[in-house]
Amino acid sequence: MRVLVTGADGFTGLYFVAQARAEGHEVFEFTANLTDPEAVKAQVAEAAPDAVVHLAAISFVGHSQASAFYDVNVIGTLNLLDALKELKHPPTKVLLASSANVYGNCEESPIAESQTPAPTNHYAMSKLAMEYLAKNYQAQLPLFFVRPFNYTGAGQSPSFVVPKIVAHFKEKATTIELGNLHVEREYNDVRMVCDIYLRLLTSAETGETYNICTSQTYTLQQIIATLTELSGHTIQVKVNPAFVRAHEVHRLCGNPTKLINTIGSLPSFAFRDTLNAMLMAAPTS
Repeated sequence: MRVLVTGADGFTGLYFVAQARAEGHEVFEFTANLTDPEAVKAQVAEAAPDAVVHLAAISFVGHSQASAFYDVNVIGTLNLLDALKELKHPPTKVLLASSANVYGNCEESPIAESQTPAPTNHYAMSKLAMEYLAKNYQAQLPLFFVRPFNYTGAGQSPSFVVPKIVAHFKEKATTIELGNLHVEREYNDVRMVCDIYLRLLTSAETGETYNICTSQTYTLQQIIATLTELSGHTIQVKVNPAFVRAHEVHRLCGNPTKLINTIGSLPSFAFRDTLNAMLMAAPTS
């Protein structure tokens, strides 16, 4: 299968491309500027893909320029879909990566796909807007959506909390400032996510949305304890009030029932092994 991958040089993209090629797929790494419709059209025509995995996005919630979320995540996706629908032979599957952030501060846990979205930041709002926009193309393209819950792995930017903690252990830092240590979140392995994406390319139903999750949660306190054991190093944790969110949901995780019913059993990655791989990996540039 010839797969066009946007965001191929990003954290998830690098893993996905490697895994897809290892499974015998031909990968076309999309490099055009998504905000340039003519460049997008030209590269999509060149790729002539059997399937598309759209990962490219502004994904760091704290990004300084709010308009960039909408320029890339919404208009960029519009340009991609416009180019795909003009192909003489359209792809058989188009995976659009959204985010579990669209659910917002949801009290329901585990969260099923039927939960009404309630985004609370520009990243989440741009992803939900992308979903609604893309639904207008369902009659022309076999697209579906994925909403991954938190995941991590070696190579993820230290602007995210787990890589930040791992980096402090690598550096043998004496202290680290964090927010609420007791909230529970999923921290799945990026390799699991990529495996699921590949399986969904053959099993997902057009127009459907799938939570990418396991319902297994961890606290930051558990992460620190595991890294302490793995590294033999102890760090003093200081709670910075600036990092503590008001009305923060205690436990946030997804319901994987729909996903399991679609692809079968989920790939298994022990979180301890994920942390150890991050600890042993070369520093992120």
